[in-house]
Amino acid sequence: MINTIYVENEIKDHLRTLSILSKFKRSRVIYIHKYSEIFNKKKQSFRLQKKDPLLILAKKNNNFVLKAPEGFGIGASENYYFSHMYNCIYDCKYCFLQGLYSSANYLVFVNYEDFLTQIKNLVTRNKGKSITFFSGYDCDSLAMEKVTNFAVFFLKNYLQSKNITYEFRTKSLQIHPFLKNEPTENIIIAYSLLPEDFANKFDVKVPSINLRIKSLKQLTSLGWKIGLRFDPLIYNKNWKISYKELINTILNEIDMNYLHSVSFGSLRFPKQIFSTISNMYPGDELFSYNFEKRDNVYSYKDEVEEEMISFCKNLIHKKVKKDVQIFSCTPY
Repeated sequence: MINTIYVENEIKDHLRTLSILSKFKRSRVIYIHKYSEIFNKKKQSFRLQKKDPLLILAKKNNNFVLKAPEGFGIGASENYYFSHMYNCIYDCKYCFLQGLYSSANYLVFVNYEDFLTQIKNLVTRNKGKSITFFSGYDCDSLAMEKVTNFAVFFLKNYLQSKNITYEFRTKSLQIHPFLKNEPTENIIIAYSLLPEDFANKFDVKVPSINLRIKSLKQLTSLGWKIGLRFDPLIYNKNWKISYKELINTILNEIDMNYLHSVSFGSLRFPKQIFSTISNMYPGDELFSYNFEKRDNVYSYKDEVEEEMISFCKNLIHKKVKKDVQIFSCTPY
């Protein structure tokens, strides 16, 4: 339940704003000049706000689509990301957003059309190049779909081209927009996945792994391309057993003909974000293993990282067709 909603004056009469507000008839609505008045306040407590987050509706004025970090991609020559929302309804302990933002409130930008305009401009600027646009970098792409209807809008309006791939990154079961539309070659629904024992400890408020696999199975049964994102890979003394069980279960359940790509990335944090998040969870198992600092990034030791990625890649190679793309993802 969202108890309070802040709305920028400029978009208070926007049809999308009115549609969202109609879903929260009991919520208090407060009008503001700019979202930064609330979202960017100093001395906020992310963990405290996470217990009862507010919703902020705003207009985004620039930076609709941004260049993806180096090392973040699934094979295209150009990689970009866009976020119609900041923050997430889930509460994963390793999520970098809790170290990136001081606010845990949900910020939704209602001017979706401007995101598409920027995507079209970038396609024109990169004519002839392969491009991937990622949704779900600063939020989960689908977790608030019942409120935002962003995927519904996107599927009706996106730019189709054989050189463009769009990825919706998610842990959500809100896949109804895809179930109601015909599958298309250049859209991937990619699921972030952890072994069940890891997910039970670290994927707080997230649908279970079994339910996520069920969604993957449903999507592939209808012909949608899916991506498997084992990111982050998390270490403990039994990690090989856990990841082998997870990967074998997924590959036995889904229709492999619609597996677009698989990517792996070990647990890693930029220095400042690592400091902020680890202080939120003193003594937690997630941060109890030896991290080392390399190029301003905290991650597992090289040999641990390489062993985990190599082990999981070999499990995939035994099961999938040769044309399935497998990547290591290290965006920091």
